[in-house]
Amino acid sequence: MAIQIGKYNFEGPFRDPATLRDQSGVYAVLGGNGENSWKIVDIGESEQIRSRVSNHDRADCWNRNRGNGLAYAAYYCNERERMRIEQELRAQYKPPCGDR
Repeated sequence: MAIQIGKYNFEGPFRDPATLRDQSGVYAVLGGNGENSWKIVDIGESEQIRSRVSNHDRADCWNRNRGNGLAYAAYYCNERERMRIEQELRAQYKPPCGDR
């Protein structure tokens, strides 16, 4: 499975964060917006995506913006790339749970 976010092909969306790999990259938290339609709730980066998503301090915000349910997607890349991509996608989508 793949989902296009910006100009990047993310793996997902996955309903269970345990499906994500614990590797470096950018993650997207998606809220259900109808059948097979998603809105971006949050975008972040981490050295270990699965661990970060599973224990995130913004999870309450994700749940408030979940719509028809939450899903997760990941774009695996190195540290330099992930920081640049995260900033690019945050600027493009302005996710409601993107405040730090």
